[in-house]
Amino acid sequence: MLLRRFTRSLWNSSRFEKRFLVSEPAKPEPDMLDGVEPVQAEALDKDICLLVDEKDNIIGTAPKKDCHKVGPDGSILLHRAFSLFLFNKRGDMFLQRRSSQKVTYPDYYTNACCSHPLYIDGKPEDIITAARRRVNFELGIPMEQLDPELFTLLTRVHYHDPGDGVWGEHEIDYILFLQADVKVKPNPNEISEYCYVPKNEFNAFLPTLEGPITPWLNMVRRHRLKLWWDNLHRLKELAEPDKIHKFLNEK
Repeated sequence: MLLRRFTRSLWNSSRFEKRFLVSEPAKPEPDMLDGVEPVQAEALDKDICLLVDEKDNIIGTAPKKDCHKVGPDGSILLHRAFSLFLFNKRGDMFLQRRSSQKVTYPDYYTNACCSHPLYIDGKPEDIITAARRRVNFELGIPMEQLDPELFTLLTRVHYHDPGDGVWGEHEIDYILFLQADVKVKPNPNEISEYCYVPKNEFNAFLPTLEGPITPWLNMVRRHRLKLWWDNLHRLKELAEPDKIHKFLNEK
């Protein structure tokens, strides 16, 4: 079995996509929040996330920075999020490395896009609308290639992870799958590199990575990924959009 590494050209150019290499990250401005890079700091202040209870009912709003701060007792505000898993028509899964500039889980490997629906113009943003907006921003995929009908909401996951003890996650995470051949031009402020991984190489590929994987990817990997990946052709039959699972994040 041929293992592929992010640090080299992963795919033969005649058959596979090549990884995307980005320029060196910009140096953070010293006057920004805790030394956070300016673009990331602006999002921390301006993005208004949706606070929810354990049944995913919206109970308020808060800036993104407040939703990811770990309290002295380890608590983090519970808020709504989504995690998108992208597959090409061959069934290979998009795997990316988060930029070193990211506030939460910098340099971690993860699925295609992980973000939040926001409170915009006086109302909560729809999950699919949020996913399309953010995938366009992070991966550079043209909006016309992101037909809402291509997205499948599989389930929701409630999880808590303290991160580095300063910034962490406590989310009800909507798990979305999208299978399409799309044009990708990642935003270097968000993603440092990417590749598509064939299903039969995924488990052997993970130990070769040069960093950890995000807790949400790890939970999906352990509990549902194989089932869903094996059944890309009939995902709607397996969808449980009304359920909220609590998966354990075990390594």
